[in-house]
Amino acid sequence: MRNSAPSRGFCAMNFSSFLRMKHRNPMAKTRERFVIVLLSLLLCLAAASTAEINRLSRVMGWKAGQTIADVGAGEGEIGFAAAGAVGETGKVYLTELDEKKREVLEEEVEVRGLKNAVVVQAAEKLTNLPDNCCDAIILRRVYHHLTAPIEMDASLLRSLKPGGELAVIDFPPRKWLSENEPVKGVPANRGGHGIPQKILLDELTKAGFRIDKVLNDWPEDSYCVLARKPPV
Repeated sequence: MRNSAPSRGFCAMNFSSFLRMKHRNPMAKTRERFVIVLLSLLLCLAAASTAEINRLSRVMGWKAGQTIADVGAGEGEIGFAAAGAVGETGKVYLTELDEKKREVLEEEVEVRGLKNAVVVQAAEKLTNLPDNCCDAIILRRVYHHLTAPIEMDASLLRSLKPGGELAVIDFPPRKWLSENEPVKGVPANRGGHGIPQKILLDELTKAGFRIDKVLNDWPEDSYCVLARKPPV
């Protein structure tokens, strides 16, 4: 699901240059739509960079022996990195709703010889993870695609151990994404492709999570919300 990401500077430079060019070119409207769609795909499908994963590992405190889940794993770059961090005594779940992507993940786990990684078929309203199994769960650019966030939030909470941590990386709605790559079936309060941070915080709080920290300087103009399941 996630491919190599262009830098923010690359996107800004080329998109700005294009917007200046369109006023001088009769084919500007067609080209504008093409460029916007292309940038939309690059942004939404971009894989997490090594630097982003390393930062996520630090802020969440990944360590040997933990159980971590990468929900909506895509190509699995976060889950595979987590597998290395938790080691032989730990465990990683990689979940994916798309069956073909799940099969690719299963093949990759086998190729890499990962004995501590398990691929799980996700569901629309459920993580399909065991209750109280995870020290940490990550959703990167996944939450704004949830069509049943209330049910999924409840499932995420159940899947965490008491005191376990949830990291949600997402971005506010973007007009050009909303117009060219609308997300179907999500609640109307999203306001387009993305999710306002306040709505995400409200939904997690209502589900029973305790908000620990919000990082607004995440790569590609995203934000990272760190929330925790209350201890017993």
